[in-house]
Amino acid sequence: MRKSLLVLVLGVLLLLVVAGSVAAQEGEPLVIGLLTDQSGPLTIYGFELEYGFKLGLLYAAGVNPADYDNDMDAALAAVTIGGRPIQVVVRDNASVPDTAASQARELIEQEGAEILVGAPSSGVMTGVQQVALDSDVILFAAPAASPAITGANFNVNTFRVCRNTFQDFLAFAPYAAETGITSMVILAIDNDFGRASAGAAQGTLGAGGITFVGDPIYAPLETTDFTPYLQQVLDSGAQAMLPIWAGDSSITLFQQIAELGVNQQLTIVAAFNSNDIVALSDPSTIGNVSWIVYHYSFPQNEINAWLTEQYQAVYSDYPDLFSECAFATAQALVASVEATGGDTLPEAMIPQLEGLIWQGPKGTYGIRPSDHQALVPMYIARLTNLDSAEQNFYELLAEVPGSQIVPPVLLAPELADRLTGDADFSAAYAEAEAAALQEAAGS
Repeated sequence: MRKSLLVLVLGVLLLLVVAGSVAAQEGEPLVIGLLTDQSGPLTIYGFELEYGFKLGLLYAAGVNPADYDNDMDAALAAVTIGGRPIQVVVRDNASVPDTAASQARELIEQEGAEILVGAPSSGVMTGVQQVALDSDVILFAAPAASPAITGANFNVNTFRVCRNTFQDFLAFAPYAAETGITSMVILAIDNDFGRASAGAAQGTLGAGGITFVGDPIYAPLETTDFTPYLQQVLDSGAQAMLPIWAGDSSITLFQQIAELGVNQQLTIVAAFNSNDIVALSDPSTIGNVSWIVYHYSFPQNEINAWLTEQYQAVYSDYPDLFSECAFATAQALVASVEATGGDTLPEAMIPQLEGLIWQGPKGTYGIRPSDHQALVPMYIARLTNLDSAEQNFYELLAEVPGSQIVPPVLLAPELADRLTGDADFSAAYAEAEAAALQEAAGS
């Protein structure tokens, strides 16, 4: 009898503790740690991340910044997710991995961050992934593009709504074949992004018949004089050069490509970059055809129109290269936390995020269950000018549906059992994508 009474008392106490924790969670601020670059080599992407993410939170929560005189802080204060108000705490890591890891721990342990988002640097993200796993919080990797984040460095707490560079090269492969180029040489950043992306380019474009001459040429991100590296490019004998570069130093690289006449001897095949970087390109690049992650003028849908209008109103600028995937990341975050009723523990959020399919600025997005990599559309465009006041620099040649550029799953062999849900997801994604495209064509 006394034992039964003790069990009953313990059970009641347990219920009270659980009820108390749920009650405390309801209405308690949800702190989101945003890891970005505001002072380092990827600053331009850092602000795209921050601006797009904050607007994505507003859109997903149904808050119009115009109702708050376009004051972002006031508008964010009106956002609730799963019944909880939010706080976005921003940290500038200048794309330094050790700084970012320390900031991630500080955000979790001192600021009470329950979710982490960021950052532009792939090298930063691989370190932060481990912090998120050790601290048992969800991390949304954005816009870092190294395939390793959802491949060799995969863990169950990391999700990526942004594309990885395999999707870049898969989108461009059919067009590369049309150029008549048969050989390329790669010049890439000597970091995780550059090395993983060089491997993606070799595997994807190589399968399409392009030969890569020699090993990739690697240069440090902080390089200011590219002469020795570009001389290696000229000596390679390749028909084309594939630069895999990022950030403000892209301007220096492409200026020196022109100054040394590299673009007179080789075809330059490079992704189109952020608007401010493209605007400073050498005029000889006009007419180039390449792939691009996003340009605000391409998607014709209500969500992208909202993003473009509010970006101009709040930030007096146009959405840029990574504004879109930051926005879509916020959509996924809100959808998952709403579905859990405000619970941000990984065991609650992971089932809501795996296989999630939704409509965002580029169209149809879906998070693959196996590796947490999103499927997203991409674009092929021709550069037509460098002086548009509206930064409308391109002619859209093709929108490549996400279902046609599915990146390989790069999980370790021991994680093969994670593949079981991918087939059903792929079918559901293709169906949602087709329905959205049909609706867009009808309108």
